[in-house]
Amino acid sequence: MSEVLSDSVLDQLFRQARSHNAWLDRPVATTLLQQLYDLLKWGPTAANSCPVRLVFVQSPQAKARLRPCLSPGNVDKTMSAPVTAIIGHDLAFYEQLPRLFPHTDARSWYIGKPDAIQETAWRNGTLQGAYLILAARALGLDCGPMSGFDKERVAALFFPQGTIQVNFLCNLGYGDPNQLFPRSPRLDFDSVCRIE
Repeated sequence: MSEVLSDSVLDQLFRQARSHNAWLDRPVATTLLQQLYDLLKWGPTAANSCPVRLVFVQSPQAKARLRPCLSPGNVDKTMSAPVTAIIGHDLAFYEQLPRLFPHTDARSWYIGKPDAIQETAWRNGTLQGAYLILAARALGLDCGPMSGFDKERVAALFFPQGTIQVNFLCNLGYGDPNQLFPRSPRLDFDSVCRIE
């Protein structure tokens, strides 16, 4: 049985973690991005489908390509972030199932079933995007997940193969704590949950 994580770890992952909009001028190493993926890949997905596809936008040239796709309110924080992760999901994920889920013919569950493909790719790619945020926080990075961009344009620029849909963006780096907004409240247990 697993042990409960320490309060300091729970604080880092959840209670004290914040969504950042301003960034310190501190680069994120490529090796850290590799570590990030090597953690998030272990999170569960349906039939081990692993539909997430990621682009880590880091170079000035790639940032310049991303810039016109952003809503005006997201430009400055994204251009100043050391890295922006584009989180997408591959609608052809099922082609990998013979390798990823080899004990049965899971690929046949999706062939010719566009609704099942779309739902599975979106749901499980979204889960993997959430794992990315937790893995980043676990590795000492701050995150700024966001909507507010032209997802079709981003997909065309960064996933030109055409099978990948973009879900959301997440700025990554070392956030400037002096630029944080006051923390917003959350709903309490009784407002959200029911035990039956």
